[in-house]
Amino acid sequence: MKYCVNEIKCDKCISPSFHLLPSCSSSFHSPPQIFSIVIFGCIANEGYVNRPNEVEEFCIFNRNQHACNYAVGMGSLAFLCCAAFMALDVYFPQISSVKDRKKAVLADIGVSAFWSFMWFVGFCFLANQWQVAKPEDNPLKEGGDAARAAITFAFFSIFTWAGQAFFAFQRYKLGASSSLFSQDYIDPSQDPAGVPAAGTEYTGYSPDMEANYDGSGGYQNQDY
Repeated sequence: MKYCVNEIKCDKCISPSFHLLPSCSSSFHSPPQIFSIVIFGCIANEGYVNRPNEVEEFCIFNRNQHACNYAVGMGSLAFLCCAAFMALDVYFPQISSVKDRKKAVLADIGVSAFWSFMWFVGFCFLANQWQVAKPEDNPLKEGGDAARAAITFAFFSIFTWAGQAFFAFQRYKLGASSSLFSQDYIDPSQDPAGVPAAGTEYTGYSPDMEANYDGSGGYQNQDY
């Protein structure tokens, strides 16, 4: 019998006969990766403008270079992080150590929660700088759509990374609630203490058992 986590459609489902928890979160890393590319591309291509009488270009977000650097840096790092975890999801079924599997799932939870927080900060930062930007700094209104797109996808990234952290936590709870996800688990068929040694014969009932039994414990016969 096989079943999936929270009825999520994934390529590999959980089987009670396996003591290796498979990964089915590869598809959840795709939206954050796409959003990070959009944010990075919008700022890198159209995020710098200048006045007609100026040669040097400045950040479209209130000429605050830190805002553009934050968006470009976070976008590129988030893309690389998504690529790394997608590679880990592919390699995950080949990890034989239960301890390493736990570390991988916990890392997915922590990193996803971290990026959700970072994009929340980024969304607030970019939205604030776009709101206080002066119209005279960009009289031709160039790059406005790119700036709004970056803010929008930064907002979406908050929930996609939070969702990834949630599904990773569900995977961890599923593994933690199973005895098969423990280092102490021993397959009964492989436990030498629980399987009679080969060639051992059952001795059966012996009259000496009843003769030596004093009735001090257990069930005792009653005379009627």
